[in-house]
Amino acid sequence: MTTQTLQAIADTNEWWAIAPEMLLACSALALLVLEIVLPRAQHRFIPHFAFATQATIFILLVGGVYSEYEGLTTFGGLLQHSATGHVARVFFMLSSLLVCFLATICLPRTKMPRVEFYHILLAVTAALMLLAQSNHFVMFFVALETVTVGFYILVSYGRENALTLEAGLKYLVLGALSSAIMLFGIVLLYGAVGRVATFAGGVHNGFEFGTVANFLHQHPDNFLATAGALLVLGGVAFKIGAFPFQVWIPDVYQGAPTPVTAFLAVSSKAAGFAVLLTLVLNVFSPLQAVLVPVLSLMAAATIIFGNLSALTQRNTKRLMGLSGVSHAGYLLLGVTAALTVPWAAGAVWFYLFTYLLASMAVFGVMAYVGGPDDAGQELQHYEYLARNRPFLGGVLAVGVGSLAGIPPLAGFMGKLLLFVAAFQAHLYWLLAVAVGGVVVSIYYYFGWIKAAYFESWRPPGPKPEAPAPVPAAPSWVGVVTLTALALATVLLGFYQEPLTSWLQLK
Repeated sequence: MTTQTLQAIADTNEWWAIAPEMLLACSALALLVLEIVLPRAQHRFIPHFAFATQATIFILLVGGVYSEYEGLTTFGGLLQHSATGHVARVFFMLSSLLVCFLATICLPRTKMPRVEFYHILLAVTAALMLLAQSNHFVMFFVALETVTVGFYILVSYGRENALTLEAGLKYLVLGALSSAIMLFGIVLLYGAVGRVATFAGGVHNGFEFGTVANFLHQHPDNFLATAGALLVLGGVAFKIGAFPFQVWIPDVYQGAPTPVTAFLAVSSKAAGFAVLLTLVLNVFSPLQAVLVPVLSLMAAATIIFGNLSALTQRNTKRLMGLSGVSHAGYLLLGVTAALTVPWAAGAVWFYLFTYLLASMAVFGVMAYVGGPDDAGQELQHYEYLARNRPFLGGVLAVGVGSLAGIPPLAGFMGKLLLFVAAFQAHLYWLLAVAVGGVVVSIYYYFGWIKAAYFESWRPPGPKPEAPAPVPAAPSWVGVVTLTALALATVLLGFYQEPLTSWLQLK
């Protein structure tokens, strides 16, 4: 590569365009420095610094400070700054803020290190934001593996808990397998594309998404390219917990600390679907004849497996995991519909935002109900919750009701938009499966509400050896945060215009 080519690539570097990611990375390093230089008595203020940094970046993103770069390709084609990428950035920052809030509840009850948790949280969030804007398979794989390695550490963060270590080992082994599958698919794509990569303006396009898309438009029947695309989608399916790559979810969700479970359930899933939408709509769209049946079958199997498996669950974290599998199926329905219905991609993001609000509200309640060892949190631990902690009971009812798709909550509108998109895409049999899944999910979701609001009959006999943990009283920060999540879930069910306009959902 000549000096002129390298200079041309350097000229496309727009560092201000990735200022949020750089600020997160620098803040992550600053946390470690603060831990060294500050007295131990002052370490309790370090999480406040992490929270303030994230809040500042979130406000800047919502204010559209970096919107001037939308539509530009920077760093030699590695990144594509688009409106969807901006939406993803806002989503990941909001999720990271709420995970930080959950950590302030859960970490003080345990012996786990605190500063390192926030350090990894900031680093993973920065990688998630870069992943959503990737425009090159090298950038895509490096960002994805950065996220995955961060989650390897976070899942097994509670080193003194056997279930946490088991969850970390399972996630490591299966995550490595999925990465190998994805990398093999990328290699096949590279072998198929060959030297189709061209020079534009003196800059080598390399293995950009657009190069692969152009090749597939010209050779839609190429076997190597089709096989590579399916393997890449299989690797992404692991991240979102779609069938048949969902086997890790129940054990990992149960063993991981509650903030990490929430981070996996929301941010990891959203990252997978952000990448999936980009690949399906912008890169692999010429393979629509293959993608539609594959994605449809995957969506149907994911919905059926997730809902049927959750029916018999009593552990709340496993219940959230398996129900999250079914939500991945509904989102796959939207991705499939997006191949023929343009606004369906916006519906997917609308659903992800409603899922974020409801899930974080539920995980917030779980953080207050669970004790130091929250892996064994059962439905029976929520008995008398509405009587003893009526505020937590109310937030739980709103969050669970939204996840179940009960009107007039936001989750109902999210499902309705996806179902309308599927109807317009003529995916009638898949729509029938999705509606049936919603009906089944009402049973286990309302079982959770029943445990919190109604007294359960128990046969006479000795009491269990391990008493249920006593739900903690929320602090004023907890009350404000959970109230905001519950109100947003309710209001978004009645009035969707601000969010749908921002998502350009028409």
